[in-house]
Parts: sequence; C-alpha cells; structure tokens
Amino acid sequence: MTNMRKEGAISASIDVTVAFHDIDIIGVMWHGHYLKYFETARWTLMDQLGFGYDAMLASGFAWPIVEMHVKYLHVARMGDKLNVRASLVEWQSRITMNYLITRLAGNELLARAQSVQAAVDAKTHALQFETPQPLLERVQLALRARGVAAVADR
Repeated sequence: MTNMRKEGAISASIDVTVAFHDIDIIGVMWHGHYLKYFETARWTLMDQLGFGYDAMLASGFAWPIVEMHVKYLHVARMGDKLNVRASLVEWQSRITMNYLITRLAGNELLARAQSVQAAVDAKTHALQFETPQPLLERVQLALRARGVAAVADR
C-alpha cells in the first residue's frame, strides 16, 4: 500500500448528500456506502480522462479492484453534504487511487481510502504486469493538459 495521504496530479471530485437509504439503525452512514461514493468519484475521474466504462471495454482490458483500504475518521449523518475526491497516484503497473471524503460544512475530513486495480485481458483474463497503452495514453494526455511532465514511474 502506498501513502493514502498522497495527492495525484489528476483528480476529480463530486458532491453528494447523505440520503436516508445510506444510514444505519443508529443514524450514521453505513460504512459500506463510503465505497459507493469512492466508486462514483473514481468513475468521474476516469470519465474526465476519456477512459470511462465504454472506453475501458473497447480497450480490451478490465480493471478489477484487487485491494481496498479505508480509514474512517468521523461519521456522516443523513443530510450531510459531502465532497468526495478521487486522485490518481499510480498508473504504471497498476492503478492506485486515493480518496478523501470531507463534510462541506467545516471541511471536516471524514474518511480517506485507497484502491488498487490491476489490468487483465478481457478475453483471456491474463493479468497484465504493465499498464496497457490505451490508459497510459489517456493519462499522458491529461498530464500534458495540466502542464505536468509525465513521470516515468508513478
């Protein structure tokens, strides 16, 4: 696991409101729903890269999550307005994303997390030990657009 506090050069965020169906019997957001919000922010980032679900399928590769780490710091409650940020921190041999969830009122950090995805060939299911070119090209384009030099090994 790499540093969950690291911010990548490419990131995206979404704002969400904790809904009734996301809370548990004691009135706090159930821990599993944090992952749903991380996933939504992750796909927002991938869409911004131009490598959303359809582009991923067309590339001939799938990207299953192989690791997930979450640190819960404070609870969210029904009606809380949250910001969920996904940040791409590694992309050479796997995809590593860091996440932050903050309460918009007071900017209080509620949770941080990290996911790791590995590329597999969609037909053979063979694990890829290097990130396939279609994603690397999208990351390099995004970095150039942000004025960031592509680092060979992130």
